[in-house]
Amino acid sequence: MPHVEGLRSPTDRTAGGLHHLGRMLDKIRLMAAGRLPEDYHRNYGLSVGLDGQLCGFLNVEFADVEARVRAGGTDAELVEWIFTRGLRPNRMQALVWNEHSRKIGWNDRITPYLEAQKKAAGLENHPATTTFALIDLNEDRPPAA
Repeated sequence: MPHVEGLRSPTDRTAGGLHHLGRMLDKIRLMAAGRLPEDYHRNYGLSVGLDGQLCGFLNVEFADVEARVRAGGTDAELVEWIFTRGLRPNRMQALVWNEHSRKIGWNDRITPYLEAQKKAAGLENHPATTTFALIDLNEDRPPAA
C-alpha cells in the first residue's frame, strides 16, 4: 500500500498525545470523503484492531466517534469531545497506551498475523516486528526513531 495523502502514521501523537488517535480521525475523514483506499476498509473500525483497541481504552464507541468526526471539527475539538465522553487519560495512562500500542505485534497474540501479512507482501525477511513498523513500511514512510 502506498502512502495515502492525509493519513498520519500510527506513531503520530499530535491528537491528544496518543498514538493512532490522529490516524483514526484521518481514516474516518477519508472514508467520509470516499478517499480511503479499499485496502483499508477491512480493518476500518474493527474492534480487535487499533481503532477498536483505542476506542476500548478511551471507553467510547467507534460508531459514536465516527458520527462526531463526520459532523466536522478540528482535531482539538474532536479529541476534547472524545475525552469528555470517555476517558481523559492522565500522563501515566497515556504512557501505558502509547507503549502498548507501539509494541503490538512484537511477541504477542498479533505476531502470527503480522508475520502472515509480511509474508503476503513478500517481506518475510524484513526486520519489522510491530504493527506500527509494518504500517509505516507499507505506506512508504521511514521507520520511526
